[in-house]
Amino acid sequence: MRSTGARFRSLAAGIASFAVCLGLGCDGQAAEGGSGVYLLGSRGSLSGIAPPPGTYLSTDYYIYSGDASANIALPTVGGELALGLDADVFLSLTTLLHSTPYKIFGGRLAFGAVVPIIKKDVSATATLDLGGGAIGGTESDDVLAFGDPLLTAIIGWDSGNWHATFNSLLNLPIGQYSEGALANAGFNRWAYDATLAVTYLDPKVGTEFTVAPGFTFNGSNLDTDYRTGTEFHLEVALMQHFSPNFAIGLAGYHYQQVTGDSGTAPQGFKGRVTAIGPAVNFNFQLGALPVSGKAKFYHEFNVENRVEGNGGFLQLAIPLSVPPAATPPLK
Repeated sequence: MRSTGARFRSLAAGIASFAVCLGLGCDGQAAEGGSGVYLLGSRGSLSGIAPPPGTYLSTDYYIYSGDASANIALPTVGGELALGLDADVFLSLTTLLHSTPYKIFGGRLAFGAVVPIIKKDVSATATLDLGGGAIGGTESDDVLAFGDPLLTAIIGWDSGNWHATFNSLLNLPIGQYSEGALANAGFNRWAYDATLAVTYLDPKVGTEFTVAPGFTFNGSNLDTDYRTGTEFHLEVALMQHFSPNFAIGLAGYHYQQVTGDSGTAPQGFKGRVTAIGPAVNFNFQLGALPVSGKAKFYHEFNVENRVEGNGGFLQLAIPLSVPPAATPPLK
C-alpha cells in the first residue's frame, strides 16, 4: 500500500488539477480549460474597417505568461489549503480571408477560416498545512498541437470617417483534447462569438478611435458536462497615425462573464480581467508585396477568478489577390 504522504500527494495533485480546470483556469480564464474562443486583445486598432475585395493571408503570434494563487481556510480541520498555478502559452493563428464585392444588409461580405497551433506549459500545486508541517503535491502538463479551427464571416460598412464591421466566429471542436488534462489545445465544445467593431479614423489629422464589444456563447463539453457561461469582451484602441505606414497609441480590453459556469462547474462561477498597453501599427513593402503589421503588449489587472499576467501580439497580413491600389488592413 502507498504511504499516507504518497496518497496525499496524489490527492493534492488532483485538487490542483480540479482548481485549475474549474477555478483558476489553465491559461487565464474561469471558463473550462482556462481558454475562451475569443482571444482577448486580438482585434483593437482598425478592426472596424473591412478589407477591400481580395484574398488575404494573415498570421498572429501571441505569447502569454501568468500565475494565480488562492488560500482556502479549512475550519473543520483547523488548517489551510494553498493552491497555485503557473501558465505559459504560445499561439500561432493562421487566417485565410476572402473579401467579396457582394453586399448583405448594405455592407461588404467577407468570409474565411482560422487554424490555430498552440503550445502550453502549465503547472499547478496544492499544499495543505494543518499546523504540524505542510505537505503537498505538484502536477505539470504541456501540449503542442492543433487547436479548434474557426469559421469566420464579416460584414463591413463605411460612411465618411466612420467604419463598422460585424464579426462572427464559429468554433469547431475537433482540435486536440484529452479529458482531465491540465493543458489542452482544443475546447471540446461548440461556441459562437459575435463582435461589433466601430472605427473612427480622420485621415486629415490621423486620429483613430476603435471600440469593439462582443459576446461569446458556449455549448457544453459533453465529456465533462461543464458549460462555460456567456462571456462579454470589450476592446478599445486610441491611435495616432503619423503616416500611412506608421501609427502608435494605446490598446486595452475588458473581459467579464455575464452568466456563471454551470453543469459540473461551481454554480455561478465567473471571471473578470482588464488590460492595457502600448500598440504600434506598421506597413512596409517586401519586394513588390505590401505587408501590414501590428505589435501590442497588454498588462492585466482588475482580475477575479483568473490567471493574471502579461501578453503580447505580433500580427502580419499580406494580400494574395487584391486590387493594386488596395492596402490590406489587419483585423
